[in-house]
Amino acid sequence: MNGEEEFFDAVTGFDSDNSSGEFSEANQRLTGVIHVDTSKSNGIGKVGDGPPQENGIQKHRTSLPAPMFTRSDFSVWSILKKCIGLELSKITMPIAFNEPLSFLQRITEYMEHVYLIHRASRQPQSLERMQSVAAFAVSAVASQWERTGKPFNPLLGETYELIREDLGFRFISEQVSHHPPISAFYSEGLHQDFLFHGSIYPKLKFWGKSVEAEPRGTITLELLKHKEAYTWTNPTCCVHNVIIGKLWIEQYGTVEILNHSKKKLFMIYGKWTECLWGIDPVAYESFRKQERRGDSLRKMKPDDGPEKADGDVADTVPESQETVQVIPGSKLLWRVNTRPPNSAQMYNFTSFTVSLNELETGMEKILAPTDCRLRPDIRGMENGNMDLASQEKERLEEKQREARRERAREEAEWQTRWFHRGSNPYTGTPDWLYAGGYFERDFSGCPDIY
Repeated sequence: MNGEEEFFDAVTGFDSDNSSGEFSEANQRLTGVIHVDTSKSNGIGKVGDGPPQENGIQKHRTSLPAPMFTRSDFSVWSILKKCIGLELSKITMPIAFNEPLSFLQRITEYMEHVYLIHRASRQPQSLERMQSVAAFAVSAVASQWERTGKPFNPLLGETYELIREDLGFRFISEQVSHHPPISAFYSEGLHQDFLFHGSIYPKLKFWGKSVEAEPRGTITLELLKHKEAYTWTNPTCCVHNVIIGKLWIEQYGTVEILNHSKKKLFMIYGKWTECLWGIDPVAYESFRKQERRGDSLRKMKPDDGPEKADGDVADTVPESQETVQVIPGSKLLWRVNTRPPNSAQMYNFTSFTVSLNELETGMEKILAPTDCRLRPDIRGMENGNMDLASQEKERLEEKQREARRERAREEAEWQTRWFHRGSNPYTGTPDWLYAGGYFERDFSGCPDIY
């Protein structure tokens, strides 16, 4: 295994108790510059506005087959201290730290708030469209709140599809590279209102007691009826207390959502676990200046001391009950969905997440044989059989290594099936582009990875 990829998999799946984590480099508040195209269009969508109801076209399960187990007897340090002097490639995290989902399924959680895209498509004004797109970009990380398990590392060639007629989209993703790990995805609206695609491959930085994952890869959303394309990158993610203390994740940095013009028209702020607000830039800067003047007197408190530099001292977990300070004149753009009452017993999954690994009767006959739902280790964990899940995980990893050795002997390169290397058509940066054809369901050439 690749050391950086395996270490990233080991730590970045742990999610945050930091419900006060706001976007930005200053007080973690999202203050990203927003660029919009001021052109207008009369394209009107037809999908309902607001979060979808439970009485959609198809009902989905509301709980997992078995409750999650306690991880109180495990710690990252208990694993790492046994690996001192070994290469990072030798560090394998036990299944106890997983949640019963593949990383490809976690990517799909971007679509939980897809109603924001449908809303954007219906807006005649470009600024209104931009606000909904910005809310959609931020909503993607909200599901990570209190998620203390990491997703399973996708096998090379693994895929995941999701078709939700009630939510108006279909989605396909593929693990296109293992060294480094790269996950590519593509989604389209069933009402021909949008295309959503991108690839994810973070860059790691280790800071002693924390690991920072710098986002790499461009996220692209195309509103077809308006001929608009928006691009952005995910916020930086920092995993605190990887050695000692309670694990928590902080999301921060400036998120710039670009519609390929250069005029700043709107500012957004809020919390990735709660809500997003927007305001006119002039009003925002005026408020920030007043806030800075008010804070100047309390910046040098008598009990303020130098920050501790000891790498073995745990970072304090932020308070989780703080709420966003709403600036007068702001507009609410998005608020997180309420989680199901049994979420704590289901790895803190949202209602949308609970449905991702559902395997309905007869579905295996139409899915690609590489689909995440067919992975026996994830299925075993979901059903509460941890011994089977651990055995299957080891078997699949060894099968993947043997396949890599066989390709090396034959001097053959891995061939992706549903995505290909290319350049993002709007930014020109390297990207993985959907090759098409998945939903025609010719799976005859799919690899045997399970």
